[in-house]
Amino acid sequence: MAAAALQSYLAGNWRRGTGSELLLNDASTGSVVATVAGSGLDTAAALQYARTVGGPALRALTFTERAGLLRSIGKRLMELKEEFYELSYATGATRADGWVDIEGGIGTLLTYASRGGRELPNARILLDGEVEPLSRKGTFAGQHVHLPLRGAAVHINAFNFPVWGMLEKLGPALLAGVPVIVKPATVTSFLTEAVFRRIVEMRLLPEGALQLVVGSVGDLFDHLDCQDVVSVTGSASTALTLRSHPRVLERSVRFMAETDSLNCAILGPDAVPGSPEFDLYVREVVREMTVKAGQKCTAIRKALVPAEYFDAVQSALIEHLGTIAVGDPRDSNTKMGPLVGRSQRDEVMRAVEQLVAEADVYRLPQALSGDGAFMAPHLLSCRDVERADAVHRVEAFGPVATLMPYASLDEAARLARRGEGSLVSSVFSADDTVFESLVMDIAPYHGRLLLANRHCAAESTGHGSPLAPLVHGGPGRAGGSEEMGGMRGVLHYMQRTALQGSPQTLTRVGGRFVRGATQETGGAHPFRKAFHELAIGDTFVSPERIITVEDIESFADLSGDHFYAHMSDAEAARNPLFGSRVAHGYFLISAAAGLFVDPDYGPVLGNYGLDALRFVKPAKPGDRIRVRLTCKQKSLRHEKDWGEVRWDTEITNQAGETVAAYDVLTMVSIHAVPDAQI
Repeated sequence: MAAAALQSYLAGNWRRGTGSELLLNDASTGSVVATVAGSGLDTAAALQYARTVGGPALRALTFTERAGLLRSIGKRLMELKEEFYELSYATGATRADGWVDIEGGIGTLLTYASRGGRELPNARILLDGEVEPLSRKGTFAGQHVHLPLRGAAVHINAFNFPVWGMLEKLGPALLAGVPVIVKPATVTSFLTEAVFRRIVEMRLLPEGALQLVVGSVGDLFDHLDCQDVVSVTGSASTALTLRSHPRVLERSVRFMAETDSLNCAILGPDAVPGSPEFDLYVREVVREMTVKAGQKCTAIRKALVPAEYFDAVQSALIEHLGTIAVGDPRDSNTKMGPLVGRSQRDEVMRAVEQLVAEADVYRLPQALSGDGAFMAPHLLSCRDVERADAVHRVEAFGPVATLMPYASLDEAARLARRGEGSLVSSVFSADDTVFESLVMDIAPYHGRLLLANRHCAAESTGHGSPLAPLVHGGPGRAGGSEEMGGMRGVLHYMQRTALQGSPQTLTRVGGRFVRGATQETGGAHPFRKAFHELAIGDTFVSPERIITVEDIESFADLSGDHFYAHMSDAEAARNPLFGSRVAHGYFLISAAAGLFVDPDYGPVLGNYGLDALRFVKPAKPGDRIRVRLTCKQKSLRHEKDWGEVRWDTEITNQAGETVAAYDVLTMVSIHAVPDAQI
């Protein structure tokens, strides 16, 4: 197969760089896979194109619409996955390694599509929290909102996950409404370019929403501005260089970094040899040493074990490592492929040379030769952990881990903290007090902790698997930033702003009813209106209902709730909160529904919950209650014939005092008379 001449995609066109060509080699055979000429690209124009073309087009879409685009892209990429697997072998990845990168990356994109469609509104502005009252009479209030930044997101990705690394960053940025310029690591950019090219061919994203720089970033950083975002995955030294760029500092460019990480795995003192937790620990350390040939930012680098189990753990690790077949990733018998390239192997071996000054090393007796970047797993043993320095400072980014003993949990925590900030650590124990102790001692130094034992082992995703709903990142050495974390990851590309104004203004701008804003009470009952006929502020005020003792006692018999405050005047009088018999809170909610629900068949398809329910003032026999129901917020669901409608609901008594307040959540058809099949 002829080597591919990789291209960048800038300002809507594929472009070949200039200058000398760099050869990209197959990690197993050394043969040339692709060539890159990555200089001479107009990165300033790319940034401007993203800001002026891509940004406005994305911001014109709602969150729901953006989520729909991500869903369509993800589904199509999954259909094309086999061609990506074929290219992935050239990076040194086995089929299992490729699954993490390719299907894991696509799955992350689809997760953001799904959660964005469910959790974000069908709107272009994202409200943050509830309204903050700022005046006595309620005419002045505050509301926090999130809006997409007006710049571009520059994503500089690492070599080890050329697909996942791109897609896990794309999802939150595009969902936020910010265009992206992708800069993959050059050595594996042939795989990133192939996936990117397929996305472009789909023609789903707005023009300018996505660009690709293959090769050097050139002078791109010289043109960054305060509305741009930089996200870097790579070495701490690279991140420091980029973070310190004068333009980044001068313009206060938002900067995120995920960097080196000396992750550890701690075997609890209760996990004796032969226990399920001991066996889990051994398997997990071996897996983290050998998956992707240890070229993972989350891989276990320090294996901390009770001193009395040190020899047993070492023997078990050597035994399991001896079953790992190292070879061509295309061979189904291969368990670990080569490193990404010979230069990377050389770099890992230089790190090992520093480590062996403080530790003994066991190297698998594998006969590996040829032009590939093969390297046998290296298990190091360091018994003098207090005097050692390199094992807590030097990361060998390959199939290398160091076994260390500890005398107490306090010492284990101290050794874990010497990593000075990590992406993830694991604890293996059947004793929850061990978990509790170590969480308190080491969690501030980590982005994620796996608390593993026999009870979760069958379904656990393991030590090294970042997941879209959870934070990926860590303090200190790990970069000090976050990625993913569910919808929190979207906010990294948005500006949080406090709006102050009248309830009416905040309602209009935010698309959510604020008490004190205009309410429309005339015309048809809101439940008779289809989704598109409803307006924010449409209100229904019910007639009154008198609360009787018979109501309370009947509800008690029906529900089984015979709490004394509902059933006995004498005992209720002793309660300092009530002083006399009161109605059940849940009776009031039920009675309110009877007051505001329109019973006839129509657009309201169902009620699926209540939010923010608060019982503010007790209702007593003889009180008269009524309900005010106001259309608070609307969100049309992607590719559905219905939308979600949130109703601001307030129950008041005869004095106009609030008895209870809550949001009712309904599904409302876009059709006035819904078809029975909806």
